[in-house]
Amino acid sequence: MYMGTPRDYEFYVATRVMMRSLAKLGVDADLVVIASVDVPIRWVQTLKEEDGVKVVSVENLKNPYEKQGNFNSRFKLTLNKLYAWSLVEYDRVVMLDSDNLFIQKTDELFQCGQFCAVFINPCIFHTGLFVLQPSMDAFKNMLHELEIERENPDGADQGFLASYFPDLLDQPMFHPPANGTKLDGIYRLPLGYQMDASYYYLKLRWNIPCGPNSVITFPSAPWLKPWYWWSWPVLPLGLSWHEQRRRNLGYGSELPVILIQAVLYIGVMAVTRLARPSLSKLCYNRRPEKTTAFLLTILKLAAMWSMLAAYTVPFFLIPCTVHPLFGWSLYLLGSFALSSIVINVFLLPPFAVLTTWLGLLGRSCSLGFIGEGDGLVANIDRKRGVLSETGEPAQTAEFSKLY
Repeated sequence: MYMGTPRDYEFYVATRVMMRSLAKLGVDADLVVIASVDVPIRWVQTLKEEDGVKVVSVENLKNPYEKQGNFNSRFKLTLNKLYAWSLVEYDRVVMLDSDNLFIQKTDELFQCGQFCAVFINPCIFHTGLFVLQPSMDAFKNMLHELEIERENPDGADQGFLASYFPDLLDQPMFHPPANGTKLDGIYRLPLGYQMDASYYYLKLRWNIPCGPNSVITFPSAPWLKPWYWWSWPVLPLGLSWHEQRRRNLGYGSELPVILIQAVLYIGVMAVTRLARPSLSKLCYNRRPEKTTAFLLTILKLAAMWSMLAAYTVPFFLIPCTVHPLFGWSLYLLGSFALSSIVINVFLLPPFAVLTTWLGLLGRSCSLGFIGEGDGLVANIDRKRGVLSETGEPAQTAEFSKLY
């Protein structure tokens, strides 16, 4: 976890949700967060005291690739992942991004070898989840490779590790030994440990027939992660992420803001209704001879910009990580309240102003907001139940590990 992006808080919330969900699954490992030293102390204390997580504070690694032409600045500090190799008090580490959704625990991954990762791209493995064996020699060698600017196509952790482990595609597939022993060497992990949410939903219908259905990942645009309320219905499985948050963390920090905004919007609608006769006088003079063509043009532009503001302002006021049910409900309430001002001030036809609003409302109703959400969550829960009934490989306690 590091700072310096516009979405630091959202990823902090996502990290808390993932760590609490792992704890609730009963994983047999320590839960550790690698956090840069500039992460707010309050966040670190919350992770330690409320979430039971061990926090390892590290200095940010300098990214030598930030001058590359194709470099994306949001990946500047992702090379901090390399610190995982320095955690030599553990025999195995499962390194995770915060946008992972666990369907079941994956303790069998601690049986994998020195490095194991999933190919969700046919040619490039994904670094949202990978297994490693900590080693100071390996860590120092990686730092040396950074100094000499080893080839890195994207300038981020994924490009560096793909260059550092170029032969992973040719390695055997990982199958956990039934006796619980740990393997040596490098292995590919089955797709079920990093299932792309869109492919898992659209193509496979929540089931991968040739491997474990364990972890869903969301390698999408940063503004379309599952914790954002507006990501539904583009990401249907985002509701499953929010269900995990509801069960493990809750929404206590956002609820006061939601209630305050809802009360304000209701108040706006009431005042607008009562003051309607006075509002229209602000824009329209009762003597037509004084109404010039220029003034009419100004009024039309003001009406258009006001309509645009009615649909955009509520969007930016809603806390980003609230449940989609709260987010969309508050957005519809807010846009309706502000649209009512536009209708009453400019004396516009209500249907013309509310056409977009009615379309959004109809979309939500047609998709069955609550029913759809329960269906997705129930589907995940049923799958978790089926998987748990099949049993899991026995784990031995002879070596230490962490998530």
